[in-house]
Amino acid sequence: MSHNDLPPGAVLGDDGLVRAIWAEKPGMMRDYYDTEWGIPVVGESAHFERLVLEGFQSGLSWAIILRKRPAFREVFADFDVDTVAAMTPDDVERLMGDERIVRNRKKIEATITNAAAVIALRDEGGLEEFLWSFKPSDTPRPVSIADVPTTSEESVTLSKALRKNGFRFVGPTTMFALMEAIGIVDTHLLTSHRRGASGVWPK
Repeated sequence: MSHNDLPPGAVLGDDGLVRAIWAEKPGMMRDYYDTEWGIPVVGESAHFERLVLEGFQSGLSWAIILRKRPAFREVFADFDVDTVAAMTPDDVERLMGDERIVRNRKKIEATITNAAAVIALRDEGGLEEFLWSFKPSDTPRPVSIADVPTTSEESVTLSKALRKNGFRFVGPTTMFALMEAIGIVDTHLLTSHRRGASGVWPK
């Protein structure tokens, strides 16, 4: 396949592999695309991390969040839900002074609120089971980048359900991004070498 044969938004890398244009250049974003994006994660902390970081990403680029992810993991105790839920206003002030993370008071406070909401979900099977219960019966099959949706009926429903359970910064677009990130839907372009990599959906 040559560059000329590719649909808009797909690029042929210097290694001969086709990716989405946002993963075009070697480095952090390509590594994330090739090894993490669209792949299911396991356990409460891993799902909580993705939910929190997608919330912090709102209004920013994912590259910013990815660069700051090691610091986020440090300050939020590897996203251990019980530890985060026990954080105090003093902890919020400390984090507001930490230049290594995104210093947004509402998002930091929402992370603590959301941790408490995750604890409350444990009686209903937990966060992982809750999120995956919104898996659709089919997944998008985008040819070009213009075909990739930013919300879905399921992400709207998930957003409402999370809000009802006390979560914040979980809008439909943010929740669709979460669903993409952990393989609940597969929005890799059909020509991408990562299409079907989740094992959840066929190519």
